[in-house]
Amino acid sequence: MARKGMWSEIIVKDDERAFLYRDGRFVRLLGPGRHSSFDWGNHLSSEIVKIVRAEFPAERAMVFAKTHPQMAADHFEIVQTAPNEVAIVSFDGESKHFVSANATRAFWKTLTDVHVEKIDAVANLRVAKEQLDKFNFNASVVVQSVVEAHEAALLMIDGKLQERLPPGRHAFWNVGRVVKITKVDLRPTPLEITAQEILTKDRVGIRVTLTAFIRVTDPEKAALATADVNGTLYRLVQFAIREAVATRTLDDILAARDEIDNQVRAFVAARATELGAEVTEIGVKDVILPGDVRELLNKVVEAERVAKANLIRRQEETASTRSLMNTAKLMENNPLLLRLKELEALEKLVEKVGRIDLHTGGGGFDALLTKLYSLQGEKQT
Repeated sequence: MARKGMWSEIIVKDDERAFLYRDGRFVRLLGPGRHSSFDWGNHLSSEIVKIVRAEFPAERAMVFAKTHPQMAADHFEIVQTAPNEVAIVSFDGESKHFVSANATRAFWKTLTDVHVEKIDAVANLRVAKEQLDKFNFNASVVVQSVVEAHEAALLMIDGKLQERLPPGRHAFWNVGRVVKITKVDLRPTPLEITAQEILTKDRVGIRVTLTAFIRVTDPEKAALATADVNGTLYRLVQFAIREAVATRTLDDILAARDEIDNQVRAFVAARATELGAEVTEIGVKDVILPGDVRELLNKVVEAERVAKANLIRRQEETASTRSLMNTAKLMENNPLLLRLKELEALEKLVEKVGRIDLHTGGGGFDALLTKLYSLQGEKQT
């Protein structure tokens, strides 16, 4: 507010309004233009505010509604919601504000078309699609979720199971109640049981890891039975494998892993049914031995391999000896066969000899030729 002598001057723009006060008391609301008022003694004051698509303090609006009801009715849209109500406030057809339950808010409607949609959130549990499209609701006001085809969703109202939700988008007013949507994956889920130290019956400490596949078959039962199905089944598998290992020796464990799998599966399956789930597969993945035990077993395995190799070698030697004995018996009664065997041995020997020296006794090379000639003559005769 500008002063010129005894006059106070106020300039108000088109998108503004001015509150004129005299000694702190409201006088009138000034519209656009230049306003001059006689102010002897400096008793006037003003407040200029924006009014286009704007909110006004609710407490002041309520005061104006009581002291200047006509002015308030012409310029303010006062929105009051009951404990069971909420409201969506639109400016010129565009949703702009959400009014929570049991609240009061005020908006300028001088140059703005203000529309208020009140909703009974207690009587209407579900949020309509057109309401979801109008406004991006806070999670504390609207609980919403998208349920996939492989999921089951359970609607809990004040801790009680209300219904099972089909696949799709769901939204509920969280006003005057506590709403919770619990989703359960219906697909088989792998469950890796990490290695844990277990003592066998013969006091050997080993570590066992398992893999299991579980699937929720009854979501309602699962939700009421436990807060964490996977966690509960995880601990059940741990108890089962401890029981299976503690009652067996190390040799039994290494030789009968299938039996252990069946025992663990039977133990867990019986209790999984009470949780609304089933165990589709379960099996021992690894048995990890201590370093000294592993080294000892390696030596045992190596000794078994050496013993087996020696046994095979002795069996081959026995078979070879038996074959030689049979051959000897044949040659004993057959001189021709003995001669053929000698020639065969001589042939193998000659193949490995690079040079042959013949020694004929006295006479030298001439004697050797004479003997060869004599042998040839005898052969012709």
